[in-house]
Amino acid sequence: MVKPSKSEVHPVVADFIDFLNASPTAFHAVDEAKRRLKHSGYEQLFEREDWNLKEGGKYFFTRNYSTIIAFAIGQKYTAGNGFHIVGAHTDSPCLKLKPSSKVSKGGFLEVGVQTYGGGLWHTWFDRDLSVAGRVIVKKNIKGVPSYSHELVRIQEPILRVPTLAIHLDRGSNDGFKVNTQSHLLPVLATAIKAEVNRKGDPNEKGMTATNGDQKSEKDQKSAEGEDSDNKKHHLLLLELLASKLGCEAEEICDFELQLCDTQPSVVAGVEKEFIFSGRLDNLCMSFCSLKALLDGTASEESLQDETGVRMVALFDHEEVGSNSAQGAGSPVMLDAFSRITSSLSAHGSKVSLEKVIQRSFLVSADMAHCLHPNYMDKHEDNHQPRMHNGLVIKNNANQRYATNAVTSVIFREIGKKHKIPVQDFVVRNDMGCGSTIGPILASGVGIRTVDVGAPQLSMHSIREMCGVDDVIYSYEHLKAYFEEFTNLDSQIKVDF
Repeated sequence: MVKPSKSEVHPVVADFIDFLNASPTAFHAVDEAKRRLKHSGYEQLFEREDWNLKEGGKYFFTRNYSTIIAFAIGQKYTAGNGFHIVGAHTDSPCLKLKPSSKVSKGGFLEVGVQTYGGGLWHTWFDRDLSVAGRVIVKKNIKGVPSYSHELVRIQEPILRVPTLAIHLDRGSNDGFKVNTQSHLLPVLATAIKAEVNRKGDPNEKGMTATNGDQKSEKDQKSAEGEDSDNKKHHLLLLELLASKLGCEAEEICDFELQLCDTQPSVVAGVEKEFIFSGRLDNLCMSFCSLKALLDGTASEESLQDETGVRMVALFDHEEVGSNSAQGAGSPVMLDAFSRITSSLSAHGSKVSLEKVIQRSFLVSADMAHCLHPNYMDKHEDNHQPRMHNGLVIKNNANQRYATNAVTSVIFREIGKKHKIPVQDFVVRNDMGCGSTIGPILASGVGIRTVDVGAPQLSMHSIREMCGVDDVIYSYEHLKAYFEEFTNLDSQIKVDF
């Protein structure tokens, strides 16, 4: 790896920063991945339609617009050959707006939120927050209702979860305990300002110059929090969303929105060696796998000797167990196997999907725990992943990770050939172990799997931290995996 000078940012890292800043939610991450795939010549497929695939073709499809699967078919592929996959996830712990988010207390307008995943919720206090996600908009076109899915992002800070002053909670430094139901409500506005600004708007519907000193019926209901059309959410919020979407507030049927930090992702540190950002878990692995696939299939010659299918699968809902129609626990990846294999079968002949699976391999890529200098006792003595030392191979005897000796060797040998460092991790025996999509797919599909991830600090905080070198190492290792696996796999003999 050629390292740039301190004043320069490696192009892979700069590209990653752009990806992060374009992806405040899983929906936006998929949208950005889709944009990059199309720009690189990948053709979009739709699950509701028939697929007409060919050897050497490059394709992708989305599910729920929060999961995306992209694949490139080798020019020497024949139906029954294997898939070489990197799997990651698009979601991160966050605060999501409740179906009825309107809360008014103590003269403040607040927004009701629910926790998603296992976040470090104390880190969400005193941050400049906004909202992003998707909105379902209803339009009447020539009298016929039409519903569209629209992505939205409010760039400016509009929300804040304020902490309680130490004068009112003298024990806060002895242990800051968050009641996620009552303490995490972000403040949107004061009720008095919301009402005054609405009364002072001469363009407000239902008000004229002659009755400007009177409240319209709509104003009265809005001030009381009883707007007949929008009882579930503050009208202030709906109008802001509508202004961004170019629609009317009453045309918003529903939404899936989450709070997001307005502070952008940056390269930081005195030596410019760190990345400070939210959502590194797991947009870092999502980006590295996607870029590895795109760059590894960019030239016309890149697939000419490939006999398999190279695939990246970025799933939603990993942080909450993957049990959804678009999570790793769904049949979405197996569906892709089946449709690709059958589409390329000669004259519609049946190919054993079981044989395909046994010829396939999955790299489950999810961020790993870097050794923390202030909490070194939290790591096992012989397994202490460090920054700038490459991807971490995760092991767990109780199958919280899906790595075994065979899958570990395959991944390690690829790194060794390209002089890319690799590390190892096991959790302490006296601590619980997290998990990934690896065991879910390994057990649900039956595919050989290795669990890996780049080391990071502050995992599940609103603001995380990783090393720039590990982003580069991750990209290079995954790109080499796509290019090297077919040949290396032919040298591995296990069930004989």
